[in-house]
Amino acid sequence: MAGFIGEYECKLDAKGRFMLPSGLRKQLDPVAQEKFVLNRGFEGCLVLYPQNEWDKISGRLQQLNLFVARNRKFYRQFHNGATQMALDNTGRLNLPNGLMRFASLDKTIVLFAYANRIEVWDKEKYDEVMNEDLGGFADLAEEVMGDFEDEGQGEA
Repeated sequence: MAGFIGEYECKLDAKGRFMLPSGLRKQLDPVAQEKFVLNRGFEGCLVLYPQNEWDKISGRLQQLNLFVARNRKFYRQFHNGATQMALDNTGRLNLPNGLMRFASLDKTIVLFAYANRIEVWDKEKYDEVMNEDLGGFADLAEEVMGDFEDEGQGEA
């Protein structure tokens, strides 16, 4: 899989459900069978993994030596709130209340899809995070990407 791509604005209903956009559904690997794991992400968002991607991550985590305190701490934190989910017969996902509170989700959310995951953000928080320090993005790009070999330089 090349990775997810896209940014989708969705509305939550009164029960915390939202329709998974068709643009994202088309990108899902059929192996995932429309099953997901949702957990706490970084910077106050949630992260939605298709089941097959979660299984890959879990396989890597199971290799951690859990007799090492730092590994146990990471394992616990990473799995904190992890919840299995499946699309209902109308293509909706129902967000658990505890995870909705963690990410301060209310009525409008943004699904930001990249790599093997879909981040679930409160729209206002997403806009704030994406617009902070835009002037520093060029410096960040140089720092993160500056050591890569010249492949398509000049392309954005």
